[in-house]
Amino acid sequence: MTKTQLLNKKTPKSTEGVASSMTAGQILTGTIVEITKDFVVVDVGLKSEGLVPISEFDDPNEIVLGSPVEVYLDQTEGEDGQIVLSREKARRQRQWEFIVNHCKEGAIVKGKILRKVKGGLMVDIGMEAFLPGSQIDNRRIKNLDEYLGGTYDFKILKINTERKNIVVSRRELLEEERISRKAEMLDHINEGDIRIGVVKNITDFGVFLDLDGIDGLLHITDMTWKRIKHPSEMVNVGDELEVMVLHVDREKGRVALGMKQKESNPWEDIESRYPPGTHVKGKIVNLVPYGAFIEIEPGIEGLIHVSEMSWVKNVADPSEIVKKGDEVEAVVLSVQKEEGKISLGMKQVEKNPWEDIEAKYPLGMNVHGEIRNLTNYGAFVELEPGVEGLIHISDLSWIKKVSHPSEVLKKGDVVDAIILSVDKESKKITLGVKQLGNNPWESIEKTMPVGTLVKGTVTKTTAFGAFVELDNGIEALVHVTELSDQPFGKVEDVINKDDEITAKVIKLDPEHKKIALSIKEYLVDKNEVNRDDIVVGKAKAPKKKKKKEEESEGE
Repeated sequence: MTKTQLLNKKTPKSTEGVASSMTAGQILTGTIVEITKDFVVVDVGLKSEGLVPISEFDDPNEIVLGSPVEVYLDQTEGEDGQIVLSREKARRQRQWEFIVNHCKEGAIVKGKILRKVKGGLMVDIGMEAFLPGSQIDNRRIKNLDEYLGGTYDFKILKINTERKNIVVSRRELLEEERISRKAEMLDHINEGDIRIGVVKNITDFGVFLDLDGIDGLLHITDMTWKRIKHPSEMVNVGDELEVMVLHVDREKGRVALGMKQKESNPWEDIESRYPPGTHVKGKIVNLVPYGAFIEIEPGIEGLIHVSEMSWVKNVADPSEIVKKGDEVEAVVLSVQKEEGKISLGMKQVEKNPWEDIEAKYPLGMNVHGEIRNLTNYGAFVELEPGVEGLIHISDLSWIKKVSHPSEVLKKGDVVDAIILSVDKESKKITLGVKQLGNNPWESIEKTMPVGTLVKGTVTKTTAFGAFVELDNGIEALVHVTELSDQPFGKVEDVINKDDEITAKVIKLDPEHKKIALSIKEYLVDKNEVNRDDIVVGKAKAPKKKKKKEEESEGE
């Protein structure tokens, strides 16, 4: 039977006096007079019965014929002329009255989360209350849907009687519970206890764990006996870890935790297991600017400093020699147990080629090698793998002034040289090329005494004269005042680069490797001007005398 049919079936009562005293919004006590599939007919003593949907009854035991029931008079006359009743609104009104009369802000109530709204959730605590998003939980919330339909305890934060508005919080109860558990935990936790904790947060310096309501810090140095750069190398948020309680500060509520302390310390007898000189093998686990760390056993790492990687190379970067993951052999150099450090060396596995270098390369020994590198100050020659000697630019030539070794040598050339010096401690060998031949300056006063006539080629002209390379390779200078016995303007009026000349040695300075020449004196000695004898090239010589003048002079 429909609602309309059911209402039409009922005969209106003559209760005008009673009806006039009733107003919408009141709560009335009625009697259940009929029950259908969808509705409960309630008689509240007015002109007609009212219909209440069965869905508004939470408790099926309430729906009994003849039993009293509280209903809310929603309208004294609805669209069909009948009164409109509500069991749900009556229940909510009574709940509101109960809350106002018996509950204060701070009271605990139970409620069911109904739906999401802007800024939070709506909760049924007998009437709808607002649960702000910030008050839902004491942890970060990823999805509000996980709370829908759940029944929880809530704390009343605010009651607004004018608007019939209630704000509740679940977070405050959780915080109070956490603080209570924390206090209880602090009373029962002791150093040395083994506990299970859940990773809440990971930082650069360690991991924070939740120990059933109390936070504990697992410092990065207490996670493992071996070296790690960041805690995330070992754990993730949400992981369960078994840890040992290292220290409890009950006043500040802090707990220090450790993982490595559950295992024996591998450094305990490290000095007896790895005395200096011990050969070890391990894997390169980390490279740093100053060296490489090698794991020689789980939890034990040693450092190979760059200076201990090679006898013969100046290693600036460890990646020049090794890479991460390489299996290498090394020798223990020293152990610092308290600092947790082991110093290792790779070069000590092999014989030091510099150990007997002085006997192998005595002074004056002739050697043969390839130019491996050129610098501004000389050339490096490889004498054997890993052993190089330096030819300084000053030792390249007795007679030629070398500004850069590339003027006479190039990389890859094979050269002969002589051992000039060996410094075992500094790992330096000095070589010389010019020493393979005699020093021409030592005998220059005998081979080219003052007054000797020499021939050469002009290599450069300047305002003060011309430089000449003699046939023996030595460079000499013809000063501007010694260029000609005739007047002239510029040097280039007399002589130019690449001209071939004949001149007289007028001064020797073996100590400073200088020779002064004179074309003028040579001309005076010849007592004639023969351009072909002086200059073969572009240089200009004084003009020849006219034939008549020569004849008259001859007479």
